[in-house]
Amino acid sequence: MRLIKREIKIAVPEGVTVTACKARKISVTGPRGSLHRDFHHIPKLDLTLNEENEVVATMWFASNKLSGSLRTTVSHISNLFDGVTKGFRYKMRAVYAHFPVNINIEKNGTVVEIRNFLGEKRTRVCNMLEGVKSYRDESVKDCIVLEGNDIDNVSKSAALIHMACLVKKKDIRKFLDGIYVSEKGTIETEG
Repeated sequence: MRLIKREIKIAVPEGVTVTACKARKISVTGPRGSLHRDFHHIPKLDLTLNEENEVVATMWFASNKLSGSLRTTVSHISNLFDGVTKGFRYKMRAVYAHFPVNINIEKNGTVVEIRNFLGEKRTRVCNMLEGVKSYRDESVKDCIVLEGNDIDNVSKSAALIHMACLVKKKDIRKFLDGIYVSEKGTIETEG
């Protein structure tokens, strides 16, 4: 079944300006910076900004499968609004049984070095994606924090760190060593 028109409206939060909302591209500017997103790969999608300061996502003559991507687009735009107002924070913990994992943060938080994983001599290096900063949480042992405005880059950087510490050629039910995401959330703004 094809719907003639499906439309979802998203209210723009206070303090956020949407500058470019045409040709399936959107630019959002807020107190924490600006983010851009391109939805060119989704066919039959229109993004407009109406008089009530709402972003209107419209899809014409879409099948049920294609109209499901409209809600996904709205979720991405909502994450853009959260990113420029609150920011995103991921906390990761190092887990080990015998050999203590050493985590070093280099180059102003853009590079994470992992040493002594399972007693190996090799140093594992993870470069953070654009706009993501990392630092050590001093209140908790073996904890690092990733912060940024773009949720995609923050979560991908956390995945890069996790994948750098996968246990190979051993039973993963027994060898649980690694660096895992322990907490996800937003950065609380003061004031």
